[in-house]
Amino acid sequence: MPSSTRRKPARRLPPEVLTTEEVNALIAAIHGGTVAAVRNRALIAFLYRTGLRISEALAVYPKDIDPHRSAVRVLHGMGGRARTVGIDAAGLAMLTPWLERRQAMKLGDRHPLFCTCWGTPLTTAYVRRLLPQLAANAGITKRVHAHGLRHTHASELREEGIDIGIISKQLGHADISTTARYLDHIAPWAVVERISARRWSRTR
Repeated sequence: MPSSTRRKPARRLPPEVLTTEEVNALIAAIHGGTVAAVRNRALIAFLYRTGLRISEALAVYPKDIDPHRSAVRVLHGMGGRARTVGIDAAGLAMLTPWLERRQAMKLGDRHPLFCTCWGTPLTTAYVRRLLPQLAANAGITKRVHAHGLRHTHASELREEGIDIGIISKQLGHADISTTARYLDHIAPWAVVERISARRWSRTR
């Protein structure tokens, strides 16, 4: 007779946001000037400065980057929705060495932006293995994964006072309420700061 006991859902661990110093250490842990090293530094910077989901980032092609407008076209977003997001000048600068290396290898617009030497797409499994290895090499004890870079991007935008509507569009959320819940989950600092600022006048 089958058991009526429901299986407990897998426990979801809370997201861990990285500091700027930790992201820099992650990138610095990639040594040398091999194709993989140049590409992986650019990939981490791209994820960090755009907040794209890993599946979205790996589906970007060079023609989707508009450096003059500091824009990135995302044609394969969640739910099949396309959108255009921003990327800052520093993020674009981190892409430059990889774009130059791609050009030297004769890789064109028909190959994904982040690809192998042969022009084949990177897989999400590759990135899932890469980031924890780099974190260990950098001495970072937090859980480091691609979605964590998205969390970090969103948290920094909130701390910088960016309007929640802008953050929602950057992240590709269908509804702004989703963004509000997302931000409260990854960056609850408004609550923490307000409560920690309270004073208790005690008498002996």
